[in-house]
Amino acid sequence: MAIKSVSIRIEEEMLDKIAYIADYEGRSVNSQILVLVRESIKAFESVHGEIKGNISPDSNVKPTRK
Repeated sequence: MAIKSVSIRIEEEMLDKIAYIADYEGRSVNSQILVLVRESIKAFESVHGEIKGNISPDSNVKPTRK
């Protein structure tokens, strides 16, 4: 699977809070954002059905260190 890069605009306070959570979970900010995206996709699919195609939302995300 190809890895793509996406640039986002985000308020500094929100980025600081995501960074705090990522550090707490033992992840980078990038990995934390991927976790949030994966959770959003799973929630969407649970309501609307599976999104068809060769898409694996859990790839490239480190598990929590809890």
